[in-house]
Amino acid sequence: MDIEDTEACYRAVKSRDRRFDGVFYTGVTSTGIYCRPSCPAITPQRRNVTFHRTAAAAQAAGFRACKRCLPDATPGSPDWDVAADAAGRAMRLISDGVVEREGVEGLARRVGYTSRHLNRLLVSELGAGPLALARAKRAQTARVLVETTTMTLADVAFAAGFSSVRQFNDTVREVYAASPSELRSRRARAATTTPGRLELRLAVRAPYAAAEMLAFLAAHSVAGVESWGPGWYARTLRLPHGAGHVVLELDDGVADRGHVRCRLRVEDLRDVSAAVERCRRLLDADCDPLTVEDALADDPLLARLVRTRPGLRVPGHVDGAEVAIRTVIGQQVSVAAANTVTARLVAGHGEPYGDAGERLFPTPDLLAETDPATLPMPRSRGRALVRLCRALADGDIPLDRGTDRSEVRHRLLALPGIGPWTADYIALRALGHPDVFLPTDVGVRNALAGLGEPATDVAARTEAWAPWRSYALMHLWSSLAVLSPDRVLSLRSTTKEL
Repeated sequence: MDIEDTEACYRAVKSRDRRFDGVFYTGVTSTGIYCRPSCPAITPQRRNVTFHRTAAAAQAAGFRACKRCLPDATPGSPDWDVAADAAGRAMRLISDGVVEREGVEGLARRVGYTSRHLNRLLVSELGAGPLALARAKRAQTARVLVETTTMTLADVAFAAGFSSVRQFNDTVREVYAASPSELRSRRARAATTTPGRLELRLAVRAPYAAAEMLAFLAAHSVAGVESWGPGWYARTLRLPHGAGHVVLELDDGVADRGHVRCRLRVEDLRDVSAAVERCRRLLDADCDPLTVEDALADDPLLARLVRTRPGLRVPGHVDGAEVAIRTVIGQQVSVAAANTVTARLVAGHGEPYGDAGERLFPTPDLLAETDPATLPMPRSRGRALVRLCRALADGDIPLDRGTDRSEVRHRLLALPGIGPWTADYIALRALGHPDVFLPTDVGVRNALAGLGEPATDVAARTEAWAPWRSYALMHLWSSLAVLSPDRVLSLRSTTKEL
């Protein structure tokens, strides 16, 4: 939504439409607070309302967060999550903590601009510069940690990315009109007392098809790295300052609660923000499902699938390089066979983690130095994998969601052994591309056959599904999968690449 259209924004506020939460924020000049559009408080008069693209922009204008609707706790903007432009890419990197780790110069370098130009661009597009956006993100993370854990406030400060306790205290007071101690006194319960172990809530937009998300992740899980059971999924994490582990509760109550319960373990508290953001990517938490479904339900072929699985998401990933490696391993074989081969690779090259026999996924740097003949796969695929890992290790193919998607695809296709299916699947899961379709995929062909649709006609038909073809793809794949108490029937997708 264009916030320059103030009348449309105000109509959304009067309707309390939750679909606009996170898309823009409402500043109320008479009270000095800012709210989400769906705030249940009395609708302010039009003359007392201003509109802001980001929470950071509202805070920069002098507004404090509403204590009733907690606007900073809403999922991120679906516009930023899917946008391939510079502002969208920068927002995703800021959420991952790049400003805290590399500064504004590092952020600008990743996006491909000077820091001065990037600042102008973000102020123009989002109403706040990179430092203000990062500050708002730190404040949000701090509030969640203060209210849902028993970490000391000093630990919260550094886990949220603040450089000092004083900066943490000043920011929290300014943003929330309350001290950290006052926020802590309002918490409902203590979640954990063990350092490095946290219980958090990851906000998602309803409806949310948690069972289908779990089915997909379980079907593609790799022994040693991932595990799952009824209503939960777990995996190890490789984070900027150390290792970690997460358990996500994907049960039937997600849509009603409006959040996914997350049990997180990190070695370094500075990694909390990055771990949370990567879990959100995995869950596609910032998608606006109602907008997607409104577009896809107009097609007679997809209408029944959309009604059957409301809130279906595109599973992302916690590590772009891992997605790319696993995708190359999965060329020309079934999902189950790819999982088996990948598990063997992890057992041979993955770093041990914890005491339960778990491992971290091997790094591209390590695999780039591996002899292809020793890998548990055909020689040609092993060579393609090693070449890909060299490119990833050298930074020639950045998969951090900060590079233009078309440029990443071009670089992937330039590598021998990487074809369109592989490049597009990497874009789907590693880059969060909302408009990817795989017409040659065997799973897609089987799904279309089951719907009585000739596969030869699908290319022309998919044009009407843009820009949400990734979600159409998931609906077709999900029509082949069943989540039962005893097992998950995996998607038997194969490719035709050589």
